[in-house]
Amino acid sequence: MSEKLQKVLARSGLGSRREMEAVIDAGRVSVDGEKAKLGDRIEEGAEVRVDGRLIDIQKVEDSICRVLAYHKAEGEICSRNDPEGRETVFDRLPRLQHGRWIAVGRLDINTSGLLLFTTDGELANRLMHPSFEVEREYAVRVFGDVNDEVIRNLRHGVELEDGRAAFTSVKRQGGEGINQWYSVTLSEGRNREVRRMWESQGMQVSRLIRVRYGLLPLPKGLPRSGWQELPLEQVNYLRQLVQLSKEENTVIKVADRVRSSQRIRKSVRKHRSRAQSQAAKRRRLK
Repeated sequence: MSEKLQKVLARSGLGSRREMEAVIDAGRVSVDGEKAKLGDRIEEGAEVRVDGRLIDIQKVEDSICRVLAYHKAEGEICSRNDPEGRETVFDRLPRLQHGRWIAVGRLDINTSGLLLFTTDGELANRLMHPSFEVEREYAVRVFGDVNDEVIRNLRHGVELEDGRAAFTSVKRQGGEGINQWYSVTLSEGRNREVRRMWESQGMQVSRLIRVRYGLLPLPKGLPRSGWQELPLEQVNYLRQLVQLSKEENTVIKVADRVRSSQRIRKSVRKHRSRAQSQAAKRRRLK
């Protein structure tokens, strides 16, 4: 039975279907030695290459949808590689024998909190698509005099350069002086949207933390730069949100459903030490 080429590539962890369509359209994919085009379907056993590299095609029955919850720290970037040598979120993730981790959206360098990664390109693509309206919650520390009119504007909608945006809820969470914390929710993930909405009202965001994605909170006790694999029921909660079929398998063993905080912190400290050593070496070579 044949399948669409972009679907096969996405399942193999190379990116979302939309990203794979762009890669195919750019002429970077070949099938059995012939340049592929959008709309092509392939059958089992086909030799597929991307940029000349042979791709290990994952069969449907061999492909397990995995999802990680990651606690992004401020200062980390969401790119796979950075020419400036800054730390990236991908540096921290466990290695895969097949495929790759795909980030579900992005958080800017100054934003921390919950970031999801998956091996399923289609799941990532749907979770990011605005049509599914997956709710995100952020804790925001705002510098400025926030009155009732400002909150009313943010809930009813403000004009940004890329269109109108509104929070579904804005709740005061306390603070000191003109530094106040708020909990805000919205159902899309445009670039720096939360910050830009507050800035449209003359307010400055001094801290921004994503604390929830859908009904999944940032795991308690998960240190910054630490990750935790989601159990099958949470994976299927995400799949159900975006109308995908249930996953039947998981790589998590019953005894290892939750990695201990001690093991996570040890791994994070080890990675930070290695990253600091590499950064110092780069500075000496300049």
